[in-house]
Amino acid sequence: MVEQYKSFEELSLKELYTILQLRSEIFVVEQNCVYQDLDGEDYRAIHFLCTSDQNKGDLVAYCRIFMPESKQEEAKIGRVLVKEEHRTAGYGRKMMMSAMKWINQQGVDKMRLEAQTYLIGFYSSLGFEAQGEEYLEDGIPHISMALRPQ
Repeated sequence: MVEQYKSFEELSLKELYTILQLRSEIFVVEQNCVYQDLDGEDYRAIHFLCTSDQNKGDLVAYCRIFMPESKQEEAKIGRVLVKEEHRTAGYGRKMMMSAMKWINQQGVDKMRLEAQTYLIGFYSSLGFEAQGEEYLEDGIPHISMALRPQ
């Protein structure tokens, strides 16, 4: 797996198209959830692209990261996805561990994400803890999860 962290400005048109296509494929079509994925936040995100080192650099996993204004605040991880045909290969875990390490290397040790409820076990295995009550976002059960410094 080849990993790249890019600001919005650093993304090529092909990379941006591929990201948006995969997000739409998973979050809109696969999950049968009509919502506006283009939320105006991609401009300020760091985009973490994980591509296959075997299949011509195909995007297999992705997330976006919002770094805090100060190192005492939380980084936010969102739009976490793994392409359907690669979900049993461990890309999600590898990507999340790499993203968490990268955030730590930037001097930030607190992180937050909004997890779909069925993924609580996965994120808990990475050290995240559920915070608050379950809520619906676009008709899908979610819960806030936080990773605190050890």
